[in-house]
Amino acid sequence: MKAAALYSAAGSLLLTTLAAAPAGGAPGAPGVPGVPGTAELRGTAVAVARARAAGVDFGPCAADDVPEAPAGVRCGTVAVPLDYAHPYGEQIRLTVSRARATHKDPHNSKRKIPRQGALVYNPGGPGASGMYFPLIGTVPEWKRIAAAYDLVGYAPRGVGRSAPLSCQDPKTFGTAPTASPTHPSEAYKRQRIAQAKAYARGCAERSGSRLRFYHSLNNARDLDVLRAALGEDRLTFVGASYGTYFGALYAAMFPSHVRRMVLDAAVNPDPQRIWYRSNLDQSVAFEERWADFREWIARHDDVYRLGATPARVQRSYDTARERLARKAAGGKVGPGQLQNAFLTAGYYDDYWPSRAAALSAYLHGDPKPLVRLAAPRPGTAVAAENSSAVYTAVECNDAPWPTDWKVWDRDNTRLARVAPFETWDNAWMNLPCAYWPAPRQQPLDVRTGPGELPPVLILAAERDAAAPYQGALEMNRRLAGSALVTERDAGTHGIAGGPNACVNGHLDAYLLEGRVPARHASCAPRRLPPAVRPEAQRDALKGKAERR
Repeated sequence: MKAAALYSAAGSLLLTTLAAAPAGGAPGAPGVPGVPGTAELRGTAVAVARARAAGVDFGPCAADDVPEAPAGVRCGTVAVPLDYAHPYGEQIRLTVSRARATHKDPHNSKRKIPRQGALVYNPGGPGASGMYFPLIGTVPEWKRIAAAYDLVGYAPRGVGRSAPLSCQDPKTFGTAPTASPTHPSEAYKRQRIAQAKAYARGCAERSGSRLRFYHSLNNARDLDVLRAALGEDRLTFVGASYGTYFGALYAAMFPSHVRRMVLDAAVNPDPQRIWYRSNLDQSVAFEERWADFREWIARHDDVYRLGATPARVQRSYDTARERLARKAAGGKVGPGQLQNAFLTAGYYDDYWPSRAAALSAYLHGDPKPLVRLAAPRPGTAVAAENSSAVYTAVECNDAPWPTDWKVWDRDNTRLARVAPFETWDNAWMNLPCAYWPAPRQQPLDVRTGPGELPPVLILAAERDAAAPYQGALEMNRRLAGSALVTERDAGTHGIAGGPNACVNGHLDAYLLEGRVPARHASCAPRRLPPAVRPEAQRDALKGKAERR
């Protein structure tokens, strides 16, 4: 999983950077998490009572939390147990940000909107921070919600200054250029296996015995402690991407604590898909999105000159990969950086013009736009390494993974024959989980019965690659009384508060009035972005680089 986006009038306001048992499969903690009588449930009750008494002492935000935060955004911390089975043991502190409800009706300046409480947001990942979320209140699509709610973001455990995790020296993280073979050789596979083992060892060496406590069940428990610290009897929550998974865990573990919950770009909560099979599903879906993108480029061949058919666009892309393998653009952009830049286009349609223009410019003799888009930025290395460490720890800790390389090799070799675009890069990202040194949790079987939970609003784009649509359908089946809103024939990852007025109408009706649509509702897709000529895109990117 990766982080979802929130949109601004100018395009998209991305709240986070984009970066998904030991052998034999050790079991997780005894008992079923969330069932009365378990040590973790008792520990959560202790932590909740303590947090309610302490509250959150909000003050100015540190530069590392929300740089240049406006006066209306304040920050604080909330203490949670590292291990909920021992709530009086080691405590860690999560950073929290908040902007108070404005009470201002954007359509009627004389009308004062009553406050409805705190709205907590998580952008996904695992490994993404929501500390920037309060800033979204200035965006037109969010002003009605910002009038009624305190907008609350936070950095989950492990992220940013919230007891940060690290698995390797940031100075060596994200070295470039790198290869990205769609059909790797046996020698390359051995190299990546060695790297995965070293990465897993690094996580253990840099985090020690604490590593085992960074997982989705604890993220859900942390959310309940945050709710209490904010003084809320029941939680109003918007989770995007991975945030929908531990939001669903929260709903199953603490159903009476839920007021309203939006699950945007819902992932599949089926325990059998957490997380090995989920990543295989992603690779299939990204192949479909890559086909969508190639078709769009082909329709604009008069602009990009990359081929008038998807097959010819693919050949142009392959030509660029081969050239970059021989000589990296700007010394930093190889096939791996090219693939990552185009993978992000699978998340967001808004990225299509810039990626197509950069590829076109490169193939026609100008590598600078591609270098600006795809080269690693040294200033983001620390945050990127931290995000990667949290992603790996949470996914590896959450569930059993295959520990036999032959299983990975078999599954990904077969899949790469039909879905070569992301399959092996996705496998390499997750391969440390095959050699993970910490115990695994057993995934919770997320299910709620009729009347156990207030109606939950699920939002999904039908061609979302990072959170394939089948996951939203499964989430809808498992959360009794939930309502699903589908943006048809669209693939942007995270659609709440974006440019689709139909989606936003359902979002506002739910958060502001508690109204949900019929069990299934649908919205027509927004228009795809227009093509932008490479020279215009080049000038825009140059301007951004100069402003940085």
